[in-house]
Amino acid sequence: MVVHIDCNNFFASCELASRPDLQGKPAVVANVTEAGGGIILALNKEAKALGLKRGNPIFQVKALIKLHQVTLFPVNHAKYEDFSRRIVHAVLKQDLLQEFVQYSIDEFFGELPIEEPAMLRMYIAKVKDLVFSTTGIPVSCGASSTYTLAKVATHYAKRYVGYEGICILPSDKYEVALQKMSVADVWGIGRKSSAKLIESGIQTAWDFASLSEEYVRKLFSLTGVRTWRELKGEPCIDLKSQPQQQSIMHSRTFAYMIPDLNGLKKEVANFVAASSRKLREQGSVCKCVSVYISSNPHRMDLPQYANNVSYKLLSSTADTLLLNKVAMGLLEKIFKEGYLYKKAGVVLSELSDDSAVQLDLFQSAAHNPVKSRNLMEAIDAINGKFGMNMIHLSVQGNEAVVPEKKGFKTFDKEVQ
Repeated sequence: MVVHIDCNNFFASCELASRPDLQGKPAVVANVTEAGGGIILALNKEAKALGLKRGNPIFQVKALIKLHQVTLFPVNHAKYEDFSRRIVHAVLKQDLLQEFVQYSIDEFFGELPIEEPAMLRMYIAKVKDLVFSTTGIPVSCGASSTYTLAKVATHYAKRYVGYEGICILPSDKYEVALQKMSVADVWGIGRKSSAKLIESGIQTAWDFASLSEEYVRKLFSLTGVRTWRELKGEPCIDLKSQPQQQSIMHSRTFAYMIPDLNGLKKEVANFVAASSRKLREQGSVCKCVSVYISSNPHRMDLPQYANNVSYKLLSSTADTLLLNKVAMGLLEKIFKEGYLYKKAGVVLSELSDDSAVQLDLFQSAAHNPVKSRNLMEAIDAINGKFGMNMIHLSVQGNEAVVPEKKGFKTFDKEVQ
């Protein structure tokens, strides 16, 4: 059976995991701006009960937030990515789920060779409890014969308290489950497609699954046909062999404009750390590093400036230390005083498999590829176990360390 794990109110849950004093109180996560604006990106159930919704502009609900003392967290993608990695690390170490794969920052799939519902529920509960005990993130789980039907099961696990966060969907329950589910909620059917289906009288997931394959092929691409087959219990989606990314980018529009080089260095260093970690996770190395910065194009009352620069390495690498030194040099090259910077980013490109790295005869002896790989593996293992950037470059800033885990030192190293 395919098992789907979906984190509940993920961004909000990550923020509340380190704030037990706020448990049971309304909280939202928003991309706040220096002007006090922004949009709600995530919220817990207590905030939803007040009538707040994802997508609400902050200025429209400011009075409601103040009236009910709703805690407002600024969005922190680096923190959420770290929680996601910790979930992966915990589940892999537990070694209950087979073929475990991360689908998105807050969704995961695995497999259990078990058909009997009671035993299946018992094992899924062990995984669910492990995720909460190690990260503080509550999750909902669904299980069925295909990826799409497992997502359907999770849909019900989230909405019905009686399931206690776990829903098993056997073959004899497909019809009743799909009859009660809107076609707009089916994984793989986009907003435009669902609107077209509803206009044609196809209201439920069961209506869609009952269509002929010929009719589905006329309406949809191959992806739509796969979704239709999966709803009928035929496995035809393979998440385990997804193609690797050909470039990796980390960027951010800052909540507050940054006037100085040191402030930008801290942001860019964190982008490099996240990008190089992603490189290593997919078994890749890069040969080209690009950095870009820009002022706020919406503030025409301020001086405007934007620039980008790239550098091609002599030998491909995934070493955070080396890549950070290159990025810092590029940033210094394009930085100009007198501007307020609103956005920056790092792009790692020209990726290749790390098992086929061609060494450079003239490469500095100070950079040993074998030692570099061993060091990065050790750092990734420690950070994966203990939390976000427990070991990190000093230029990244001390707040990169998880507050409840003290005693680890930052490190930096000159790379020749």
